[in-house]
Amino acid sequence: MLEAFISTMERSLKNVLVLSFGFLLLFTAYGGLQNLQSSLHGAEGLGVAALSTLYGGMLLSSMLLPPVLIKTLGCKWTLVVAMCCYVAFSLGNFYASWYTLIPTSVLLGLGAAPLWSAQGTYLTIMGNAQAEKAGKVGKDVVNQYFGIFFLIFQSSGVWGNLISSLVFSQRPTQGAIPEGQLRSCGASDCLMATASRNSTNQPSQELIYTLLGIYTGSGFLTVLLTAAFLEPVKDAQQRREGEKQTPPLWSTLLSTFRLFRDKRLRLLVLLPLYCGFQQAFLAGDYTRSYTTCALGVQFVGYVMICFAAVNALCSLLFGKLARHTGRTALFALGAVTHLGCITALLLWKPHPSQLPVFFVFPGLWGVADAVWQTQNNASCCKSFSEQKDVLPVCWVLASEKEGPSGRAHLSSFRGPV
Repeated sequence: MLEAFISTMERSLKNVLVLSFGFLLLFTAYGGLQNLQSSLHGAEGLGVAALSTLYGGMLLSSMLLPPVLIKTLGCKWTLVVAMCCYVAFSLGNFYASWYTLIPTSVLLGLGAAPLWSAQGTYLTIMGNAQAEKAGKVGKDVVNQYFGIFFLIFQSSGVWGNLISSLVFSQRPTQGAIPEGQLRSCGASDCLMATASRNSTNQPSQELIYTLLGIYTGSGFLTVLLTAAFLEPVKDAQQRREGEKQTPPLWSTLLSTFRLFRDKRLRLLVLLPLYCGFQQAFLAGDYTRSYTTCALGVQFVGYVMICFAAVNALCSLLFGKLARHTGRTALFALGAVTHLGCITALLLWKPHPSQLPVFFVFPGLWGVADAVWQTQNNASCCKSFSEQKDVLPVCWVLASEKEGPSGRAHLSSFRGPV
């Protein structure tokens, strides 16, 4: 009996680790590539447009696809199919144009919502099943599994950006950047310019293909790892209750929109919308108009590592600090920090001689973003703790607009599936 329990526990932990390292590899590639879109594909705003269509596709997908795919394919194969969408986005970057990058961005967006929904469902089912066998509280085991997952997953923000900077540093920018070009950096940059004003800082096609090859290989390895080693799961509640009549898709969609009749939810939606705007600015505008323009694309990864590291540390800190200070004080901290950064960025003229400043802004941005990540989700789940039909909406908002720390913080509110 004891041997069977240990075997079950080891198998359950093995699945959690497979899923965790799969996401680590997948988002090492996607995270690094996302931060480079506006720098590598700046002509006519292609990179920014790709990111916009990506998240538009995710918004559409979140309303329709997750329950359908998970019920039809199961969690495991939903994960595999969604991961293939991420690989397609990497392949689309090899020959970046409006006809390749935009369709693959839409495809990635359609796969993103099912990916995160299947991930959350898989870990919750696995944790509840293990808790039932071990005689433990389901919520405790589920939170433990989410903790293991995000402990491993969080480092993807470091590895993906580090790889890009190391690859592009193989052949640094030749010569000093002309002062005339530096005057067009920062708030003076035109994102919709036909040709990039910082073309002297663009890496060679050979280096770009090398980086894309690494990212694509990482994506393929993720798909193989998940397909070969992740075991399928089925919710115990489904097994007990048997097959039920599934409500029509239009009924599910309408029930989601009916939730927004609650004034509190309509107001809370504004917070993750702002969170999406500010993260888009950092990933799309700051990386191109400040970092790439004044320093070179090889520094993008380094400054985004600074953001990711500070963001992860502060997310952990603020989750615990909120118990003592309350959410209002933390929201005020985030708002003041962002307002100060935005004002300074409007006035600052970036110059290579001010190298430390390029890292200060992402660090401060990470502090403020950590507030939105932890407190937005807590506010939503606290306000609707007795309305289980609203909690999936909170989860979708976290998956679409916020970083991994936000999803990790939200997981502690999730009960059995």
